[in-house]
Amino acid sequence: MAKKKDNGQVEMPVTEKRESIYEMSERLKREQAEKEPKPKSIPIEHLYLYPDHPYKVLDDEAMDALTESIRDRGVMTPILVRERDHDPYRYNIIAGHRRVHAAQKAGLRSLPAFICNVSRDEAAIMVVDSNLHRERILPSEKARAYKMWYDAKKRTAGRPPKNVSQLETNIRTDEEMAVEFGESRAQIQRYLRLNELIPELLDLMDEDKMALSVGVELSYLPDELQYIVLGQIEELDCTPSYAQANHMHKEAATGTLTEERISEMMSAEKPNQKEKVTIPMEKLAVYFRQGTTPKDMEAYILKLLEDDRIRKRKARDRDAR
Repeated sequence: MAKKKDNGQVEMPVTEKRESIYEMSERLKREQAEKEPKPKSIPIEHLYLYPDHPYKVLDDEAMDALTESIRDRGVMTPILVRERDHDPYRYNIIAGHRRVHAAQKAGLRSLPAFICNVSRDEAAIMVVDSNLHRERILPSEKARAYKMWYDAKKRTAGRPPKNVSQLETNIRTDEEMAVEFGESRAQIQRYLRLNELIPELLDLMDEDKMALSVGVELSYLPDELQYIVLGQIEELDCTPSYAQANHMHKEAATGTLTEERISEMMSAEKPNQKEKVTIPMEKLAVYFRQGTTPKDMEAYILKLLEDDRIRKRKARDRDAR
């Protein structure tokens, strides 16, 4: 109802403007956006690899494609970082090592990043989890990643109760990893053992020249004996069989494994040993892109030979007609 003011004028009631559904939707979006964390632009020179980062960043064909994409459109997905301990305005990369490398190659000076307020051990677990989805993980990468996750998880779990043994604590961590990564506990333990291998033997595994089971057995040898095995591998151009590696493991445990015994074992012909053709990598490298794995080279060469065989067969069929 209209009211009269003291000056005699009539004051009309104010009708509130109702918010439309569209306006309400837009307002809620703005409010939600204000609550969400915003990425920060960080100079590339302020970014550092995470300590003991377990994954390799390769300059391969996939990296070239990522570099071109970033050069054209920039970094679309912000990386994850953590402030370095006692080093303000400097950051360790948690997720996005490949994007940072590609951004450097593309000539970017900075890139967007979310700063995570997590402990060092929590960050280590995030580093592992953010990369294990990749299609191909090298044995050395998985070994180091599992070790990083294992150590960080045990530290964050704290000290076990007095009535729980260290062995029981280890088993719980292994079982948790088995569930987390979809592997058996035994397989988790195998990859953890690979961290005891010398780098050169790990490289052989990455190049598909040595089986996981063989690497696990050799990991029980002291470093000096592992280097003797490596010397024999290079001299004889062959790796030990599982049976040979297992014998070395057993003799090393009893202290009877010597350089002579290793040479004797490695020189013995394996039951399944066959003649093979070996082409030095430096001769093949000129025909392949940098970063191509030996396994991919082999597959490509075999395909070329198969195509040539089919071509020759078709030519013979034409000549016969």
